[in-house]
Amino acid sequence: MSPRYDVAIVGGGIVGLATALALVQRSRGSVVVLEAEGRLAAHQSGHNSGVIHSGLYYKPGSLKAQTCTAGREALYRFCLEEGIPHRRCGKVVVATRPEQLALLELLEQRGRANGLQRLRRLGSEALREREPEVAGLAGLWVEETGVVDFALVAAAYARQVERGGGDIKTNARVTDVRREANGLHIETEVGPVRAGLLVNCAGLHADRLARMCHLDPQVQIVPFRGDYYELVPERRAMVRGLIYPMPDPALSFLGAHFTRTIDDRVEAGPNAVLAFSREGYAPWTLSPRDFAETLAFPGFWRLARRYWRTGLAELHGSLTKQRFVRSLQQLVPRVGSDDLVRGQSGVRAQAVDRAGQLVDAFHVVVGKRTLHVLNAPSPAATASLAIGGAVARQVLEQL
Repeated sequence: MSPRYDVAIVGGGIVGLATALALVQRSRGSVVVLEAEGRLAAHQSGHNSGVIHSGLYYKPGSLKAQTCTAGREALYRFCLEEGIPHRRCGKVVVATRPEQLALLELLEQRGRANGLQRLRRLGSEALREREPEVAGLAGLWVEETGVVDFALVAAAYARQVERGGGDIKTNARVTDVRREANGLHIETEVGPVRAGLLVNCAGLHADRLARMCHLDPQVQIVPFRGDYYELVPERRAMVRGLIYPMPDPALSFLGAHFTRTIDDRVEAGPNAVLAFSREGYAPWTLSPRDFAETLAFPGFWRLARRYWRTGLAELHGSLTKQRFVRSLQQLVPRVGSDDLVRGQSGVRAQAVDRAGQLVDAFHVVVGKRTLHVLNAPSPAATASLAIGGAVARQVLEQL
């Protein structure tokens, strides 16, 4: 007889593990986490710049703003309690053109509405005092921002899940889900699992799992790859902390920025280019199935028509190092091509609806004995404890 759990969580990334942690902390039912890969946090949770976001960008009162604020402070406390290296280092957001000054003012207003108490407007001289190599007309100092290794955070969540009585299975890719009289029969690559309820935190494959559960998710995951460069060690002193450009209000991507990581490397990036594989970390990795699904989705073509100029510019930056460098020089003019070497890449699980709109908000859909997290964009890692708690509350309502 296959094991019986009250809840099976599919996806061993940071949101899935945070949800499992919230459930075991409430001591309500048995929990198993099913991870397709041989290790936890193998995809988005382990391929990012490690920034603990402040909540500066989000509409006041929105779910993103609320979960980021609560999750950020919960994450800082968790890291202290677990001895996870982290740094509350702050960041500067830089306006480089006169037309960006009004948006800088809006960001400051949003940040204060979202509870950021240590925001400070910087003129050009104050900006250079904080980051001597930055060129900008003005900036915003955001002290609540920090850095951490989210793979270490995910590992700590997993330890607490197991200490709380939960099970974690790796190499457990889900291949089929069938309803039974009293629950679900979940077929995995390491054998069957029976559960009363399934929680879909499958990230890059969340839409596919939803369809496997006989639910139309109304969105499709379109993967976008983000490439990073790193400053060579002898040039890392050019960047003291975190330097961000003004975001494009029309897009959910923050643009290429500089990040001094928890281990004192300096990453520059990412860009955002269409990936030809949902797990395509190298530029020309192609999954015929993944790419065909993207091309067959009408929402992709509607998105492409709207943002084709931006897409071509990002692709050019991905293929041509000098183009990428020029985008970075808008923030730090002295950075040159010889100062940068290729770094890591990540793939973002971006949900797109049939109208071609980028789904910017957290998107959760409830089905019969299932709950699906179909879009968990940034700041999902920062907000993971808050998101996990919110998902767990919905799960408990169904148990």
